[in-house]
Amino acid sequence: MSKAKLNISRLSIIERTAKCRQIIAALTGNPNFPNPNPPLATITAALDDSSNAFNAAQAARQDAKAKTSLQNDKDDIVGGLMAQLAAHVESVAGGDEMKIRSAGMDTKAAATAASDIPPAPQNLSATAGDRDGEIDLAWEAVSGAKSYVIERSPDPLTATSWAHDGVSTRSSQTVDGLTSGTRYWFRVAAINSWGQSGWSDPALKLAP
Repeated sequence: MSKAKLNISRLSIIERTAKCRQIIAALTGNPNFPNPNPPLATITAALDDSSNAFNAAQAARQDAKAKTSLQNDKDDIVGGLMAQLAAHVESVAGGDEMKIRSAGMDTKAAATAASDIPPAPQNLSATAGDRDGEIDLAWEAVSGAKSYVIERSPDPLTATSWAHDGVSTRSSQTVDGLTSGTRYWFRVAAINSWGQSGWSDPALKLAP
């Protein structure tokens, strides 16, 4: 005896909505199913509500992303100005710790050896991106790192499944082009002038 199979659980929202509407169209006026339960009108209304909510969420994400980008730009300006001010204080103080501290600033600790390979990045996280097939990665910045290399692997992991995904100069990266409904592993390593760190602990995420 055959059983009905929807095959929608692993689809993206857009694909799932299209599939549901296709099923509703096939049932409309179908003499084999004269009285669908629940009624097709009820399901259609629910699909419309879901689509409207999805579109509103997408618009909100895009707006939030633009505002976050603007915020980052403004923060960069503040950071540059404060760096100039710190250089001025340091120059006028002539290395006098008390004078520097009187300006409300801390003094730098002794630098570590410039030839040290950086430590592995910590606290790697993977979250759903703004669009289907996107995952946002973030991790703690590593002192002295010039860039970060990212690798990904499909689930399950194997000894040879890791592949290069990209390079970032910031402690974050958006990975796109992923297959919705597929689980991916990610890991990150820091790079400075002396070499590459070990890999971070991997993070697993289902692509939206």
